[in-house]
Amino acid sequence: MEAMTPTMMWWINAVEAPIVAALFYMIHGLRKDLDARLETKDTRQSDGLARTREELAAFKLEVARTYVPLSLIRDVDRRMTEQLFRIEEKLEEMRRETEGRR
Repeated sequence: MEAMTPTMMWWINAVEAPIVAALFYMIHGLRKDLDARLETKDTRQSDGLARTREELAAFKLEVARTYVPLSLIRDVDRRMTEQLFRIEEKLEEMRRETEGRR
């Protein structure tokens, strides 16, 4: 074989090297694009989650305002106050008994 005549192996190497380089370049570009998309998705997801929480809190407040009758709220408040007074009286009575034993 002559020194200037390209062999079959030379042609394979001449074509293979640019193709491999192009593949590495494409993989690098895909990796950068994927990383960028993941970062954007994370921020969009956290924004969506925060917005959903705010909407849920607003909905709960609206339900509390419109669906629970004010009379029911007053009744529950009255019963809780009465129960707290009973507990307070019992504690006061127990304190007096403890002081009386001394």
